[in-house]
Amino acid sequence: MGDLRIGTSGWSYPSGKGTWNGVFYPTRAKRPTRFDELSFYAEHFDTVEVNSTFYGQPRANVSRSWVERTPDGFEFSVKLYQKFTHPKMYESALRRSMHAPEGHEAAIRELIRPNAADLDEFRRGIDPLASAGKLGAVLAQFPPSFKAGPAERDYLSDLLRALNDYAVAVEVRHSSWSDAFGETLDLLNDAGAAWVQIDEPKFRFSIRQNRLPNVKGFYYMRLHGRNAAQWWTHDASEDRYNYLYTADELREFSDTAGAAKELVRKTYVYTNNHFSAKSVANAAQIKQQLGEPLTGEYPPEFVAQFPDLAGIVRVADRFTLTPTPAAAPARARRTGVKR
Repeated sequence: MGDLRIGTSGWSYPSGKGTWNGVFYPTRAKRPTRFDELSFYAEHFDTVEVNSTFYGQPRANVSRSWVERTPDGFEFSVKLYQKFTHPKMYESALRRSMHAPEGHEAAIRELIRPNAADLDEFRRGIDPLASAGKLGAVLAQFPPSFKAGPAERDYLSDLLRALNDYAVAVEVRHSSWSDAFGETLDLLNDAGAAWVQIDEPKFRFSIRQNRLPNVKGFYYMRLHGRNAAQWWTHDASEDRYNYLYTADELREFSDTAGAAKELVRKTYVYTNNHFSAKSVANAAQIKQQLGEPLTGEYPPEFVAQFPDLAGIVRVADRFTLTPTPAAAPARARRTGVKR
């Protein structure tokens, strides 16, 4: 029987309509001076998926602070920097930062091409996590426009080879990858990479998956929600994740994760429907359905917003929670290598 870890995608959502402040965390005005969101989160879950490393390269000093603020055994799965997976998005950000007009295309093409220095910078940024035994998987998430053509398969193969000392989970979303099921499976299996199983609104060109693990090392599932109406058209990007799974909808994923736990050495399940901490509620429900311990105390305001959790989670006396002390540094050991 393998290790099962359930958590959310990200832990800090301080702004917007879907903020976690006032729901899972106290508002800024009510929280104690030393209240720490990550430490509080780690009282409830033993893993988290880091999204910030997609938007900027990870920094060792930041990673080191994450190690110090979480208990032994906690794991971070880290999303790969966008330069490796989303070249158009990276190019747009680069042009904005450089105030670069159209033109100079040769120079721009050279700047957006990932290189060994970029990979080394990513490695240095997550090394404190790996050295402390707190690195879970490295998530390579590709956009729906990334299709299973010869050039794309070659690029993915080269990327996996470059990251072969980490447990890599690959999320592809275009149907061409599932249409070429055997080829995709061979590519990922040869690299020991997990094919990320995703739940999200389905459209004409969306990938189709069977939810089965493809490697014995680990299994990786992400639940994005099913808000089809706001997936492509929304006022803010957070709106697409404004979806709360019902207990019946979650049962499918709980059963799958429980079965995967029997087949692989480690199973990761992350809820990404983060609007107003709905991901926290659903992650807690999955833990309850699987008989996993529900640790930590939840604010009464959280349970009032998600009444299905009443009687399932422990409720704090009040929302103004006591300061969370920094966790003791984890024992130094190297993980994050391929399992």
